[in-house]
Amino acid sequence: MTTVRVTQTRSTIGQTRAHEGTLRALGLGRIGKSAEHEQSPSLEGQLRHVAHLVTVTPLDGANGKDD
Repeated sequence: MTTVRVTQTRSTIGQTRAHEGTLRALGLGRIGKSAEHEQSPSLEGQLRHVAHLVTVTPLDGANGKDD
């Protein structure tokens, strides 16, 4: 499976509680914070829900290092 890095780029001020909860479930909560996750259908759904608040970067390899 592919690993991706999710970084919060925008504030949750003015967003719904559902958006805030989704960010917390992703391990985020403030601008600039990142978390790494394995690609899965449930992750894709969460990312679609908060796509306007985060950026997604694919990582090469399982060790989490960028090339």
